[in-house]
Amino acid sequence: MTHPRNVSLDQMDRESLFHPVSSIADVMRNGPSIYKSAQGVSVRNADGRDLIDMGAGLWCVNVGYGRAELADAADKTMREMSFQHLFGGASSEQSILLADRLLNLFRDTADAPHMARVFFGTSGSDANDTAYKLVRHYNNLRGLPDKKKVISRVGAYHGLTYASSSLTGISVYHKAFDLPIPGVLHTSCPHYYGFGLPGEDEKAFAERMVVDLVKLIEREGAETIAAFIAEPVMGTGGVFLPPSGYFEKVQEVLDAYDILFIADEVITGFGRTGDWFATGKYRLRPDIVSLAKGLTSAYFPMSASLVSERIWSVLEEASDKTGAFMHGFTYSGHPVGSAVALANIDLMEREKLVENAATLAPHFAARLRDRLGENPYIGDIRAVGLMAGVEYVADRAKRTAFPDNSGPHRIVARHALEAGVMTRALPFLPINSFSPPLSITKAELDEGIDRFAIAVDKATPELANLLK
Repeated sequence: MTHPRNVSLDQMDRESLFHPVSSIADVMRNGPSIYKSAQGVSVRNADGRDLIDMGAGLWCVNVGYGRAELADAADKTMREMSFQHLFGGASSEQSILLADRLLNLFRDTADAPHMARVFFGTSGSDANDTAYKLVRHYNNLRGLPDKKKVISRVGAYHGLTYASSSLTGISVYHKAFDLPIPGVLHTSCPHYYGFGLPGEDEKAFAERMVVDLVKLIEREGAETIAAFIAEPVMGTGGVFLPPSGYFEKVQEVLDAYDILFIADEVITGFGRTGDWFATGKYRLRPDIVSLAKGLTSAYFPMSASLVSERIWSVLEEASDKTGAFMHGFTYSGHPVGSAVALANIDLMEREKLVENAATLAPHFAARLRDRLGENPYIGDIRAVGLMAGVEYVADRAKRTAFPDNSGPHRIVARHALEAGVMTRALPFLPINSFSPPLSITKAELDEGIDRFAIAVDKATPELANLLK
């Protein structure tokens, strides 16, 4: 590669690149972490060192790195149909085939025959913005102009565009941008380990979370609430698994108050939980489903919004009077992305990657607990499918927290990189997350966890020092 100026990549990065979700001061002081190549479940950095990626990028490289099948699909389609928009009723073969394939895959594997159409975008954030706009449009068409508010949850992550960033329930994403916007509300975070009361069992905790939701609805007025949005498993918040009975009761509340349910499956879709979709695993009945990440395994930026018959029938019936649906993106249903997504689904089915995630899941959880469970500063280890969170506490017996901004999980993540494994330090609570490629083998999984355990051991004296 020829560089236009005689400076290092490190210096060029500092002088030219504006990094998302990064500390400007840290990048300017320490420089970027530059990665050069990736294959399978490993990423090679600029020093030539291979790191096991126990995060699949940002929860997204489900089939692993360097898959020729996906590159070949992109190459072929770029040569035949490099671009075709979907505006004004235009279409392409690839987009049509993907919409049909995706809709039927979701109907069949998630027991969701009520899903009716697919709308394409480019990211999970814009998929949730699409959902936000759709529920407003839907209620306008029903003659309910005041029914527009959307309820999210504290600790939720739904993206970083304007509406989706407001739906996100983590304050660090709000404070610099005057968010959330009016009309976005947040109910309690259903994280039992972190927010359960002394003596409160999981069932009682779930019931309390639902009561909080009902109180919010009644305080605001059900006639003003359009939708409730939820990740089946709260990913970036901390891999919070839904407490027993929670979603069943939530859905009863939504039905009673005529409130739409938006299922954000941007992370949990395409096998992450050991099922094709968490909608099926948790028996959800969504009106809109947001998908991205695993749709193309991040080989192409693409998202999909699945829309139920309940919404579609209202839009279709009103169309002659309202005119065109005035929402979309230049790259909606991009033919290259559609071809990559089709190849990705083919590969997942052929190699039984969802089944692999389900098969490895019990071992994954047990191995994490076996290697990490005795550390005095690890309070909870939870997992579903190939998705896990390790949560740190200052005192295990009392579940007391580390001092604010001390970042024990960031200390561990730094040691993990030194040990040759990549994991994420999450932004809401002191938690390291794991979401390896679904193509990972048992041996690779064990090696990644063993490296992480070494990192935790090396970090433990520093964690102790945080409490002095």
